[in-house]
Amino acid sequence: MAEASATAQWMRWAELPWLRSPETGGTLSACTHILEEARGADEESVFLGHALAEVAAQFSTPWTALLRRDESGWQAVGESGQIGLEGHPVAHLEQACDRESAGLVPLDQPAGWKLGVVPLGRPGLVEAFVLAGRHLEPNLLPAMLVVGRLLGHALDVVETRLSRELRIDRLQTTLSISRRMGSVQETSALLDMIAHEALRLLDCDRGSIFIHDPARKEIIGNPAVGIEGVLRLPDDVGLVGEVIHAGERIVVDDAYADERFNQEVDAKTGYRTRTILCEPMRDAEGRLLGVFQVINKAHGTFDEEDQYSLQMLAEQAAIAIQNTREREELLRSRDTLAEQFTKGVRIIGESEAVTALRATIERVADTELPVLVLGESGTGKEVVSQSLHCRGPRSERPFIAVNCAALAESLLESELFGHEAGSFTDARSTRQGKFELADGGTLFLDEIGDMSPGGQAKLLRVLEEKVITRVGGSAPIPVDVRVIAATNANLVDAVQTKAFRRDLYYRLSVVTLEIPPLRERPEDVLPLAEHFLQTFCAQAKRPLLKLSNDARRRLQSHHWPGNVRELRNLMERVAFLAAGDAVKADDLAFILAPESDTGLEPSANLGLTEATKEFQRDFIRRAIDRMSGNMSSAAGLLGLHRSNLYRKMRQLDMETSGEED
Repeated sequence: MAEASATAQWMRWAELPWLRSPETGGTLSACTHILEEARGADEESVFLGHALAEVAAQFSTPWTALLRRDESGWQAVGESGQIGLEGHPVAHLEQACDRESAGLVPLDQPAGWKLGVVPLGRPGLVEAFVLAGRHLEPNLLPAMLVVGRLLGHALDVVETRLSRELRIDRLQTTLSISRRMGSVQETSALLDMIAHEALRLLDCDRGSIFIHDPARKEIIGNPAVGIEGVLRLPDDVGLVGEVIHAGERIVVDDAYADERFNQEVDAKTGYRTRTILCEPMRDAEGRLLGVFQVINKAHGTFDEEDQYSLQMLAEQAAIAIQNTREREELLRSRDTLAEQFTKGVRIIGESEAVTALRATIERVADTELPVLVLGESGTGKEVVSQSLHCRGPRSERPFIAVNCAALAESLLESELFGHEAGSFTDARSTRQGKFELADGGTLFLDEIGDMSPGGQAKLLRVLEEKVITRVGGSAPIPVDVRVIAATNANLVDAVQTKAFRRDLYYRLSVVTLEIPPLRERPEDVLPLAEHFLQTFCAQAKRPLLKLSNDARRRLQSHHWPGNVRELRNLMERVAFLAAGDAVKADDLAFILAPESDTGLEPSANLGLTEATKEFQRDFIRRAIDRMSGNMSSAAGLLGLHRSNLYRKMRQLDMETSGEED
């Protein structure tokens, strides 16, 4: 490469001739120092203190200030030195800003002083750099203009950098909060954590996350930090209601001056709301989930950085809330399905009564009508109720069962409606009642006929108003529950004797399902026995047991005083204890002599032959009675041909009227 024809020239900043010039050196040096201060300033006020002191030294003035006009007038944002002027020279400030020109004005007091005014020219702001002293001369106006313009740019640099640092810090905090959100698995705990973090992040003293319930046209604040319990409000009132319907952010600098602000909560709590920021919360699909509201900024009002920070936090919170709620819903559905599978909700049987019952359930399940299930103990009233639940629109919601007979009246209200912490001696914490747990699903009230009169009155009120109040609480809690009641008592007689409320009976018995006892539907015994055997053999982890013919006859000849529950318990014992691959009559021997069947035992005064005949007579009579006098059916039940049954009866000296030739 050819050598350059001319010698290269270099110059350092310190060698700049302008710095040594008496006309420009001081101004350029001051501007350099101001820019260096702007680059490292941590606060605007600190920067202005150093910058104005630098300017005062440069122009040899005892007073320098930066003034800014807002709604209340001109205010000193930064100041260096002191001056005896009364107030700020408003007229000169207004004139300089209107002209967009620097000016030098003589002052009457102190004598010989002049006032320099330089507008900074920053967009959206009315502000001026001013200085006063004896040594200000017109030839300094160019330098004042340069310093004023550079001071404006330096302030932009400081504010932009501080704003970015604040945003970065808040984004990092939001990211940290988001990571913690993923570890919280309960919605109530998640909402509480997010609300409190928002207060710390935005430096305000109250906040609420309002979840919208469009079905009930409500907004539920939970938690409402600073307010006891859950806050429920209509979704068409106040600022939160405005956000729900408009879907847009609302910022309020003076709450009581805004006609949309609902003052009822302040009136009840004695709190004074000043500033409000409401941010809509949307799920991953953009659907409005609720509103994030923060109240009373500690210093000033909620600015753009606050709005941006709450928007970021609200987006993360909405996704976390949606995920947590979906998880809770899945867990509840899983638990409900597991419970239904364990208990079994199939209605097994081939009798006309069971066939008709299944058909009625199919028709009634899709309605919201209350159902009263009647039947003896052990007939399967809860299974029928579960079947109604599982086949209806509430199948994915909870099925909660309550045994009313097992609850003392003193405990009934707490069990059904819940209680607040401290409402009575053992109420150490707030507890939801069965109605709240069953919200959206089905509440099964078993043995309703045994409920106390006081309990009946409370239940009727809830069924009519669909609102509960916890023991020790005052806030009404809406509940959406389908009620299915069951009893083995004769409620009609109970109503007549005034042991059961007539109005409650009519409320519960819109649809009545009656389950006949197992003894009245003998054709269902074997299908039920085989169903239970299959279930319990699987639990016992053994091959399916078959019922032998003599075992089948033994099952069909039993009176079943305990109904389906007795048969179920028997099959459970057999599945776990039977030794062979099939169920023999001997495996069922203990059912031949329950308390209700003591008539099968022969008298101690009879010999073996006569006792055997007596047993056979009684056994045949039972089979005939069980088949309602149908001899062919009775013969089949006994494993005999009809003619052989008549022959056996004649041998036993039994009446055989109706025998055909």
